[in-house]
Amino acid sequence: MIIGSARMYLQVPWVHSLKEKRMILQSIIKRVRNKFNVSIAEIDYQDIHQSIGLGIACVCNEAKYANTIIQNVVAFIENNTEALVEDVEIEIL
Repeated sequence: MIIGSARMYLQVPWVHSLKEKRMILQSIIKRVRNKFNVSIAEIDYQDIHQSIGLGIACVCNEAKYANTIIQNVVAFIENNTEALVEDVEIEIL
């Protein structure tokens, strides 16, 4: 069993409340869950309205496939949101 995971940190400087941030976050999470078979959740910065910390995970048979899935999810988020990507940490176990 291979586990692919990623931590993704995004910046949304135009957001002025936690409610606005939650709307953006729910949109990202919903689109990723609909397109990919992965787990995704907010893991950091819950009380900071201009920062988003996402955790993404998948379970596969092969490390190469897990890496491909995680890379595709990261690319999808980068290309389909206005949020600025600060950092991405990918780990395949």
